[in-house]
Amino acid sequence: MLRKFFLTFSALFLTSFAAQAQEAEVQTPAPASVPAEENILHLDLSTGGRVTIQLFADRAPNHVERIKTLTRRGFYDGLIFHRVIEGFMAQTGDPTGTGTGGSDLPDLKAEFGKFPHVRGVVSMARSQSEDSANSQFFIVFYPRFSLDGNYSAFGRVTSGMEYVDNITRGEPPLNPSRILQASIAADNKPPVLPGAQPRQSEAPITVDDLNAPINP
Repeated sequence: MLRKFFLTFSALFLTSFAAQAQEAEVQTPAPASVPAEENILHLDLSTGGRVTIQLFADRAPNHVERIKTLTRRGFYDGLIFHRVIEGFMAQTGDPTGTGTGGSDLPDLKAEFGKFPHVRGVVSMARSQSEDSANSQFFIVFYPRFSLDGNYSAFGRVTSGMEYVDNITRGEPPLNPSRILQASIAADNKPPVLPGAQPRQSEAPITVDDLNAPINP
């Protein structure tokens, strides 16, 4: 009799617990999903076109957030690639163009991951301190695995690498290439092409202009 009572009590307890768990699961709202375009960076370069970069929000969330914040401020628009080494990388993100500048935001804690620095990887530049990344970043031309675990890789070029390859070399280059516009894909900004300037509207020609004397 006691065994039957115990089994009945256990069954009621488990049923009640399962119901409560199910109710809690239903009542807990699911986290809002982030659109894929929110983690795609576009760089319109003076070398001829748009570079698209997939951001690694899961690997380096703080660095990705910093890049997105500065991009939406327009911080990168017009900045030059101030350090470009053949066979290595192209570096930008310094408003002074000297390699010593940054943004007014605090430096970031390192987010060193295991993603290898292969061709097209975008990683944060820093000084000697591991926690000194701020706004400068570089794009790798060729694999440099010695950088793995020492620099915070936060993205990789998915299209337009040919425009990265055409960036003028030098430290600094004599005629540096630059970022014409940086944007997040979710903001739907149209590409800015090199030399694309708004046309000046010409004043209409009047009868007086046609009858004016011709000056030799």
